[in-house]
Amino acid sequence: MPDTRLLSILIPLYNEEEFIGVLLERVLNAPLPEGLSSELIVVDDGSRDSSVAVVEKTAVMYPGRIRLILHEQNRGKGAAIRTAIHHASGEFGIIQDADLEYDPAEYPKLLQPLADGRADAVYGSRFVVAGERRVLYFWHSLANQMLTIMCNMFADVNLTDMETCYKAFRLSLVKSIPLRSDRFGIEPEITIKLAQRQASIFELPISYYGRTYAEGKKIGLKDAIQAFFVILRYGLSRDIYADNGAAILDSLAQTPRFNKWMASTVAPFLGARVLELGAGIGN
Repeated sequence: MPDTRLLSILIPLYNEEEFIGVLLERVLNAPLPEGLSSELIVVDDGSRDSSVAVVEKTAVMYPGRIRLILHEQNRGKGAAIRTAIHHASGEFGIIQDADLEYDPAEYPKLLQPLADGRADAVYGSRFVVAGERRVLYFWHSLANQMLTIMCNMFADVNLTDMETCYKAFRLSLVKSIPLRSDRFGIEPEITIKLAQRQASIFELPISYYGRTYAEGKKIGLKDAIQAFFVILRYGLSRDIYADNGAAILDSLAQTPRFNKWMASTVAPFLGARVLELGAGIGN
């Protein structure tokens, strides 16, 4: 058994030449829970500035620590995250924006519930205040909270910050979920699908240093409207298994009357004891 477990840090990147160098240094030197090591998966989503050159320069300084994957065209944050998940090889993953709004120094508290086996996913909440938080736009905050409430209703969870960047998770679980959103709709999609898979989700307070639009903030009204329809789409469906066999078993699990009929049909042919081996979803 290896001495360390691998964390994949997933970094979607688009036109962040001013911040990406500093961010990578912070991530590379961030503390981790004992027994964890890290790899950085940077997906450049068609940047038109010198972001790629900055990443390449940093990668030379830290051999073997950074993998850079390029999208030829801008496809959106969700597409970049999906690409990063596909290429990640760690036991755990955490999403890290390429700006400086979120502090990698908070990795230990976000990752510890995963490392301990208590959680399948951990969200860092900007609204459960326990550290510094830059005060910014009222309407942006209100839209965020409204989308979180709506997502909670469909997912039957009680998160305070569904839209947070800081989502850490077991990669094997997330890799088994089909993610389809290309833009910021990835946030409610992954949340709803984790909840539908009965994942154990923890939420912890984090600090937040939000940018203004003049400083480069990218999310806007169009993305909020899109997130609304993403919540409706995935909240009213069960597109939660990449494997067809698991999807069939999940569908059968939603038919209690059929299952009772099947049980009563085979019961006369069973002995006093039954040994069940791998009959659950995913086995």
